[in-house]
Amino acid sequence: MPKKLLIWLVIAFAAFYLFTQPEGAADAVGGAFSAVGDAFGSVITFLSALFD
Repeated sequence: MPKKLLIWLVIAFAAFYLFTQPEGAADAVGGAFSAVGDAFGSVITFLSALFD
């Protein structure tokens, strides 16, 4: 039961943040995608160096 409550609280907070600070929410999502892209690029660089 506490796990479901935590999930609902996270969803409620995300919705509240999205509706009250849409620019901030967009920046946060953009930053997250940028971080994933950077990490993927680093893995590709590592694998390229490993097999050269």
